[in-house]
Amino acid sequence: MQNILFDFDGTLADSGATVALATQAAFRDFALPEPSTETIAYYMGIPIETSFKAMIPNHNFTPTTYDALLNRFREHAQALESSQVTLIPGITATLSDLKANGHTLFIVTSKPTQVLERNLERLGIMSFFTDWIGSDQVAHYKPAPDGILILLDRYQLNPDNTVMVGDATHDLQMGKAAGVKTAAVTWGAHTQTALKSEKPDWLCQTTPELTQL
Repeated sequence: MQNILFDFDGTLADSGATVALATQAAFRDFALPEPSTETIAYYMGIPIETSFKAMIPNHNFTPTTYDALLNRFREHAQALESSQVTLIPGITATLSDLKANGHTLFIVTSKPTQVLERNLERLGIMSFFTDWIGSDQVAHYKPAPDGILILLDRYQLNPDNTVMVGDATHDLQMGKAAGVKTAAVTWGAHTQTALKSEKPDWLCQTTPELTQL
C-alpha cells in the first residue's frame, strides 16, 4: 500500500493509562460513578464528546456542565501525558522503514489536532507524517469516514492503494466506510476477536508486520 493512515491512541502510542486515569479523575471531580478501565478501553479512539455521554447515558447534563467535564479531563490528561504516554515499542523503527521505502504516512485521530501535535512533537515522530486529521477537523466522528475522506480528497489518494491502520473496531469501520483497505493491530484497546469480527484485510501482531502492507 502506498498510503498508510494510522490511528494514534493504542496504535502508535500507548496512551491507555493516561486516558483511563484522566477519565476516572474527571468523573470523580464531578461526583460521577467512575467507569471501569474496561469500559474506558472500549471507547478508546472515540472522541470524549461522544464517549463520555455513552458512559453515563442516564445523566442529564447542561451543555455548560458537560463542557466543564470535558475540560477537566483534558487538564488531567495533559498533566499525565509526559510521564504516561509512550510510543509502542518498535513503532519508530517501523515508521522509519516505511518512510524510507517510499510510503506516504498520515494520521486520523479522535484527538483534537493541537493535542495530537503536542504529543507527536514530544514523542519525536512528527516528521514521519505528511498530514494529520484531528477530531476538530471533521463534521462526524469515528466510525464515520470524514477524516479519511478529507485526506483522500486533499492529496488525491487512490483508495485501492490506501490502508487505515488501527487498534479498535471503529478504526476498521471508518476505513471500510471510506472505501480503503484496513489493517488491525493487536497491541491496543480491542481484542483480536473483536477486531477479526470486522474482517480487516490484515491483522498485524507485531510492528514489523506493518512494513508488509
